[in-house]
Amino acid sequence: MKKCRITVMKKAFYKDLADQYENPIEHACNLQEGQVFIANGWSKPEGMCDSAWESMSAFVMTLAHGGENIYDGWMKNKKSAMISCNDGFRPVSFLIEALEEDTD
Repeated sequence: MKKCRITVMKKAFYKDLADQYENPIEHACNLQEGQVFIANGWSKPEGMCDSAWESMSAFVMTLAHGGENIYDGWMKNKKSAMISCNDGFRPVSFLIEALEEDTD
């Protein structure tokens, strides 16, 4: 099984939706653009948001086990995926890339 690099590519915030529907919360997302995590395939990397991991874990597992060309040519790099977390107010986009390095 291969390790996967997960890079925080973009963070968005839909203030209009949050103002209308969300109860105020502190520290909704502590991830930073450019932040990198390394996944061993089966476990959530330390510091990764639980909700984000739930959105991407199946893609990480697929790529870590040698899967590629997800959705028949969707990505230019067939050993990668662009996934967003499921936060409707603050979606974060992640680039997941299978590495050549094996897991521990």
